[in-house]
Amino acid sequence: MSAIDLFAGAGGFSLAAHLEGLDVLAAIELDASASNTYRANIIERLGQETRLLNGDILQISPQDLRTELGLAPGELQIMLGGPPCQGFSSHRINDAGVDDPRNKLLLRYYDFVEEFQPQAFLVENVAGLFWERHAPYLEAFQQLAEDNGYVIHFCDTLNGKDYGTPQNRKRAFILGVRNDINRENLVFPPAQSHFSPSSVNVVRDGLPAWRTASAVFEPLTEELIERYIREYFRVKTGYTDEQALEILHGLEFGEPVLPGDPCNIHMIPTERMQQQFIATPLNGGRTDTGPEFEKKCHANGYPGHKDVYGRVFIHLPSNTMTTGCNNPSKGRFVHPWENHGFTLRHAARLQTFPDDYIFTGSTTDQAKQIGNAVPTVLGHALISAIINGLN
Repeated sequence: MSAIDLFAGAGGFSLAAHLEGLDVLAAIELDASASNTYRANIIERLGQETRLLNGDILQISPQDLRTELGLAPGELQIMLGGPPCQGFSSHRINDAGVDDPRNKLLLRYYDFVEEFQPQAFLVENVAGLFWERHAPYLEAFQQLAEDNGYVIHFCDTLNGKDYGTPQNRKRAFILGVRNDINRENLVFPPAQSHFSPSSVNVVRDGLPAWRTASAVFEPLTEELIERYIREYFRVKTGYTDEQALEILHGLEFGEPVLPGDPCNIHMIPTERMQQQFIATPLNGGRTDTGPEFEKKCHANGYPGHKDVYGRVFIHLPSNTMTTGCNNPSKGRFVHPWENHGFTLRHAARLQTFPDDYIFTGSTTDQAKQIGNAVPTVLGHALISAIINGLN
């Protein structure tokens, strides 16, 4: 069973394929730091004999790569990849991103599909891919697939929290299957494995609830539990103290990050930022710190982004890990109780990377790699469903 990973990044999709037992024959990634991370983990540590190409996919010939790998058209089982998503990002307002040249990389992905003719291909991107203003790119991609013998089996968004990722992460996925492949046993997307804690499935049948951000942090002390009740549950919710205790005692927790972990690093806050973090209650955000920490850019009636400089909600799936996941100014990326931002390891855990997956490059490089990655458990669930469904 074989796979190729286009726009491979730090190797999230490839790690998921490896866990499913696939041979990742080749990977293409433009960013040098991400390529170094890929090589250190997927090739050197896990032993995949992957042909890693650190270069511009527009300058790499699909035919030359197929010839070099010794594959005939149709031999490859699955092609994976997440073309750069900034052009489709929902953070862009009005018509920004419509003519972003990176959008065309979605069509470049299909050039490799056309050359290799894999049994199936899976594309990952941000949910903004499905916005109406980007319809020409999506429609052109779908038409290319259908004209060349592929059935678009799935084209919709999925949320990582429904598959065991302790993070609210909506992403677009497109699954195409070659029309000569028997698809009658293919169930895609796979049935979700985790559910809202208030859903009847959890309450009645005892099925797993969504994993919470607490899963990547060490257990709460009794002192912290008292603070959560005092600073958040009594103030912001209608829960009684007993109900809050039940929630907090029922959370999943992780192990402390090892001091020697090279990813056990966080941004060093300025003195003013640290004072703001100290003033931020547990589960609190920027608007909970008082007027002395309001910034001038939030004047004239504009409230600003409420989640920036916020602490992650300990009892819920975390907010989406982005390329700024180590930077408190980019969202709720402040440690749940310490007065600094996430460590890179905590961000990687929220993306379900194992602790022995070491990221390389500057802290900015590493945060970008983590934020861009496909969560390992989600990728594995999707790839497993495809491979098992086609065989």
